[in-house]
Amino acid sequence: MSLAIFDLDHTLLDGDSDHAWGEFLCQKGLVDAPRYRTENDRYFAQYQDGTLDMRAYLEFALAPLTQHSTEQLEHWHADFMQSRILPIIKPGARRLLDGHRDQGDFLLIITATNRFITAPIARELGVDALLATDPEMKDGRYTGRVEGTPCFRGGKVERLHAWLHDSGQDLSGSHFYSDSHNDLPLLERVDHPVAVDPDEALRRTALTRGWPVVSLRD
Repeated sequence: MSLAIFDLDHTLLDGDSDHAWGEFLCQKGLVDAPRYRTENDRYFAQYQDGTLDMRAYLEFALAPLTQHSTEQLEHWHADFMQSRILPIIKPGARRLLDGHRDQGDFLLIITATNRFITAPIARELGVDALLATDPEMKDGRYTGRVEGTPCFRGGKVERLHAWLHDSGQDLSGSHFYSDSHNDLPLLERVDHPVAVDPDEALRRTALTRGWPVVSLRD
């Protein structure tokens, strides 16, 4: 059994689930829409150009979770899944997952986006495991803080190696599919790195290093 590892946003999804959740909150009137949208867009632009302060972003992004019960949040998330996420699953994403599943590979999504947003998406896609940034919970409510290491850039490598130790898996024969230059630390550690609908920085790196460049949009 080999590991098939997948980034989520802009890789399996034709969009960013974290940013989309912010837009959903604005649409539903659950946050101060003009202010929140401005900050959400600013942080997203920083992510794209590689300058994101992940701790500052998480303080912003996790704050709305603290203001509502988990039951209410899950109710809103079900609406979010139907209206925002299912329409942006790339046509080729399920085929790619099915191909690795048919080969007997272990399917793992690894994403910087927090587990509240991504766990239902991982279930929808039928993967075996999910590594995501973990929001802290206390007494059944989100605190707005992060538990452990954020699953971002080098943090993905750290979290993956901890998971490998605990699970008994290894990276022999492993694939990693990603769209982002932010994932270079992990792409460089697997046997088969694959650039999926990549940003320009990752495209240049992939072409220089002879990595496959594929699209899941068809």
